[in-house]
Amino acid sequence: MCGIVGWVDFARDLTNEVATLNAMTATMACRGPDDSGTHRERHALLGHRRLAVIDLAGGHQPMTAEAGGHQVALTFSGEVYNYVELRAELRASGYRFRTHSDTEVVLAAYLRWGADFATRLNGMYALGLWDGRTETLLLVRDRMGVKPLYYFRTPHGVLFGSEPKAILANPMVPRRVDAAGLCEVLDMVKTPGAAVFSGMAEVIPGQMVRFDRNGSRSWRYWRLTAEPHTEDWPTTVSTVRELLRDTVTRQLVADVEICTLLSGGLDSSVVTALSAAALAEQGTGPVRSFSVDFTSAATGFEPDAVRAQQDAPFARELAAHVGARHNEVLLDSADLAAPDTRAAVLRATDTPPAYWGDMWPSLYLLFRAVRQHSTVALSGEAADELFGGYRWFHNPRAVGASTFPWLTPGSERYFGGLSLLDPGLIGKLDIPGYRAERYQEAVAEVPVLAGESLPERRMREISYLNLTRFVQTLLDRKDRMSMANGLEVRVPFCDHRLVQYVFNVPWQMKNRGGVKGLLRAAAESLVPQSVLDRKKTPYPATQDPGYATALRSALAAILDDLNAPVRPLLNLARAEQAVRRDSGRVSLPYDRGGLELAIWLNDWLAGYDLALDL
Repeated sequence: MCGIVGWVDFARDLTNEVATLNAMTATMACRGPDDSGTHRERHALLGHRRLAVIDLAGGHQPMTAEAGGHQVALTFSGEVYNYVELRAELRASGYRFRTHSDTEVVLAAYLRWGADFATRLNGMYALGLWDGRTETLLLVRDRMGVKPLYYFRTPHGVLFGSEPKAILANPMVPRRVDAAGLCEVLDMVKTPGAAVFSGMAEVIPGQMVRFDRNGSRSWRYWRLTAEPHTEDWPTTVSTVRELLRDTVTRQLVADVEICTLLSGGLDSSVVTALSAAALAEQGTGPVRSFSVDFTSAATGFEPDAVRAQQDAPFARELAAHVGARHNEVLLDSADLAAPDTRAAVLRATDTPPAYWGDMWPSLYLLFRAVRQHSTVALSGEAADELFGGYRWFHNPRAVGASTFPWLTPGSERYFGGLSLLDPGLIGKLDIPGYRAERYQEAVAEVPVLAGESLPERRMREISYLNLTRFVQTLLDRKDRMSMANGLEVRVPFCDHRLVQYVFNVPWQMKNRGGVKGLLRAAAESLVPQSVLDRKKTPYPATQDPGYATALRSALAAILDDLNAPVRPLLNLARAEQAVRRDSGRVSLPYDRGGLELAIWLNDWLAGYDLALDL
């Protein structure tokens, strides 16, 4: 996994802009601590920071190849899991490889198949490819959007990078956010292509964007399609199991230490069990697994509306069941509120973590601990979106609502952090109107299957919304917090073959036997019964009252600073009331949402020196 940057300008000589390229590349050091490199031509500059995972000695980037008397240069982030098969095919067609890296396979695939090369890749990736023969830049992102990729159009070209900070490091880019950008920050919508900062965009999952002297053109090389599902229940269960087995096995390929993230829930347990089996078959086991909790939970855990049980007993049972080398990472809640931790989180995200506020720093700290032992981790992300694990899949009011199901009564409180904002600001932004427009756009994209019943059609829409909007926030969070520590996290449930197949399994079959019934059936022979029977439990959040007290202290300091940039955005009376609120009670994540958002917004506006165009 790596960090990539680039600058193309068809109207100027960029060879004198090396200092700026280096500054852009340096912002990606956290994503690539092992190596760095640049490629320079008159109209194109490419930068790269490398996290070495495959072919540690031979994978230096940007990687180039001679073609037609010109150079084709690639800066690549991610992993291609079918690179061994593609390498054999390309070698048979006459290509002579210089390295054993998957990066060279991507470059050779482009030389062999042109822009169609992306349709042959199985993996998670973001890349910039400069073709000197035609003076063309291609930006490509993986099908599910696991790896981020942003760009900013200039009068005569484009800037791009793995994260907004790489683009913001170029002095040509204004540090401004308009009303639409602020809506993206404040509402749980994650619009494909939106990037918060004015003039910036994100490459949509499964999209290619081409830039040349005539302008730009974009197209989708992959999207979810509606297909009839004709297989019976036993065949469907078997297909899901074999797809999972294949994708987990593929994603275990690495020349560095690899592990799994294990909560003891169904999703992570399936990934860990399959990893253990694959490594045992290869003779390279046992698998190493990591779980997380808080030191205060040992004596102070209280079941609440979202967490009825702790993870630890289930994670230990699964680890013993598959023979994993299990590690428990215990976090101190005080570290979540520590200024250096929160500053590191904000540097990694480039935007304020408006929701699940303490889960961002806790993920950051977890990944920092994991990175001391492993460079690559496998995670169970996206299984709930794929198999219907969230409560809103099963709530008739949420299913029938004319909005995103996670933003309906009963679910919205988990993502509602606007309580301390000025009502005038909320009215001016018209967040309900913005949300409604984004929802209509999303529903209009959903593929239609002829003859599908209305209930099945609606559940297809719900699945599509989760797979193209909700999961993007989770993938982005995991990418930023892991890569801030130089840790690569792979997500087998995002394999596009599995996603396409399960998307077309009828809801009644997908939900057979209860919540996530199809996945449970596929996992029956893999995990203990206790894990199969366990109810959905989210990533742990601290219940330590001391954490809420630290947040109130931080907000009090902000309110005392008359120059604090967030003050004009707040309802000051309510903010003062929140600071004085009783700190002795256990504070749940959704109770802290207003505090978290106000503090993160202030740190963001100040740290990034932003101007708001509202």
